[in-house]
Amino acid sequence: MTIPASDLKGDIKQAIVRSLRLPITPADIGDATQLFGEEGLGLDSIDVLELVLEIERSFGVSIGDEQTGMRVLRTVDTIADFISSERAKSA
Repeated sequence: MTIPASDLKGDIKQAIVRSLRLPITPADIGDATQLFGEEGLGLDSIDVLELVLEIERSFGVSIGDEQTGMRVLRTVDTIADFISSERAKSA
């Protein structure tokens, strides 16, 4: 069973806001909004660990190393693509 991309992205946004206790709503996060850096949500290195743990716990995938994390944790789109591809491998 595959989850529609829009539902998955909504779930990811909820997980980001919940795990990092952000003062915004999930709807405030665009699919292509940069998560790190000043031009995006402005998350920092401390947020990375919380976000990785939340994604692994909520979506049943593993972000095994720093390179993977840097590639995956850019935007909601990149996180959704990673989760979808990981789920497809185990299906």
